[in-house]
Amino acid sequence: MALLILTFLGAGLLGWVRAGRRGGTTGDRVQYALAHAIPAMLAMLALQILAARLGLFG
Repeated sequence: MALLILTFLGAGLLGWVRAGRRGGTTGDRVQYALAHAIPAMLAMLALQILAARLGLFG
């Protein structure tokens, strides 16, 4: 669970910074942050489910 939250926050921060470098407004920054964070979190969730199914977690 903590890994999902860290992934969401890290990808969101990346999107926020990328929008800022392009001169985006606050709305643009939020949109970029969510556009990065949501797919990254879903991909991490899929990887965690796969790892659990393969027995990689105790």
